[in-house]
Amino acid sequence: MPIRLYMLQRLSALVMAPLVLVHLAVIIIAVRSGLDAETLLGRTRGSLVWGLVYGTFVVAVSIHAAIGLRTVLDEWAHIRGKALDAAMWAIGLGLLGLGSRAVYAVTVG
Repeated sequence: MPIRLYMLQRLSALVMAPLVLVHLAVIIIAVRSGLDAETLLGRTRGSLVWGLVYGTFVVAVSIHAAIGLRTVLDEWAHIRGKALDAAMWAIGLGLLGLGSRAVYAVTVG
């Protein structure tokens, strides 16, 4: 793996780690408080803060997962060169698109 991808994956992990903790804390608080989906969506709709938190999370996950799956495809499927890079980009952009759609649904809706 090129050093730039290695460093980018590590940087994305640094961004994801606190966001995962925030996400888990929200889940725990919601469950313990007995909040339902409608109430949670009512709190996230129109929220720039939650949009930024989950939007940043989606970008970091898309980068991190695409690079990680690139390594898996290289090692297990023996895909190399431009095909490997194309797969990485397709996975990353696919995750970014799906995640962005979810963030939009939760915050703008």
